[in-house]
Amino acid sequence: MYQKLILAIDPEDDGEGKCAIEAAMELLAEDGELHLASAYHPGGGGFFPHVAEAPEEKEAEVRKTLDLLVRKYLPLDRDATLHVLAGNAGEKLVGLAAQLGADLMILVSRGSSGRWPLRRATVEYVAVNAPCRVLVLPALEKADAHADEEPPAQA
Repeated sequence: MYQKLILAIDPEDDGEGKCAIEAAMELLAEDGELHLASAYHPGGGGFFPHVAEAPEEKEAEVRKTLDLLVRKYLPLDRDATLHVLAGNAGEKLVGLAAQLGADLMILVSRGSSGRWPLRRATVEYVAVNAPCRVLVLPALEKADAHADEEPPAQA
């Protein structure tokens, strides 16, 4: 069992959040600390920086979504500390793990697709540089991909 666990989570994927929180609960000690973290890019919109959402608004939106995930899926007798990180996801997650003295960080791999910045490069960066153990859960799409395939035709 782990005493300080960081769960890097995609606030946009409710089902993934549920599965990740369930996995965390199985590994967290009864008196352990759970930290939910999500990263966003605070920069402007590139060619049209005036069109971008303000960093304060984006942070508030991510925090609100993380809070909703906690209220929906975390058991009532457990608490979680929310961390909304602005900047490079890999660097920020590694820094948070060091700052907190985490025992384990759980990530959900999205491979090379998806809108969430926690992609293959981020997962690899965290796995190599984290000051703690790292557990990478597969994305739900990978697990469900074969469910939609038709069974082979019988002759």
